[in-house]
Amino acid sequence: MSEIDASRFDQLAAAVRSMSAEDLTATIQQQQGGVDSVLDQVFAGMAGAFVPERAAGQEAVVQYDIAAPDGTRQYRMRIADGRCEVGRGPAEQPRATVQVQLPDFLKLLAGALNPMQAVMTGKLKIRGDMFFLQTMQGWFERPAG
Repeated sequence: MSEIDASRFDQLAAAVRSMSAEDLTATIQQQQGGVDSVLDQVFAGMAGAFVPERAAGQEAVVQYDIAAPDGTRQYRMRIADGRCEVGRGPAEQPRATVQVQLPDFLKLLAGALNPMQAVMTGKLKIRGDMFFLQTMQGWFERPAG
């Protein structure tokens, strides 16, 4: 299988739509940098897709716990002062924490999994302010893919 360039939304979305969860996970694990590299690219892309005008002075911290076969990765996203900053590791006092398996996280980002359906089926778990997360989605431009 070829590598997935997660910095290119169109390529990531195509992989998510064409592969089973198992194949997607295996492909990511086998490529150079593995899960960490892909998630670093994904979160960098999320920060780049942030539209400050849509956040209208809002501030928040969100933690993401993304489970992969070789362990859970924690990322944090801080939105403040018209900026979106992302990094590895836990967040201090997050407004919400998102818990999800790696392939489901990628499906959510690619628009291949409905967030409310994911919550109702247990694929996505939210601790904290779920309604805020729904609002926050609108602060990001979703590229065509």
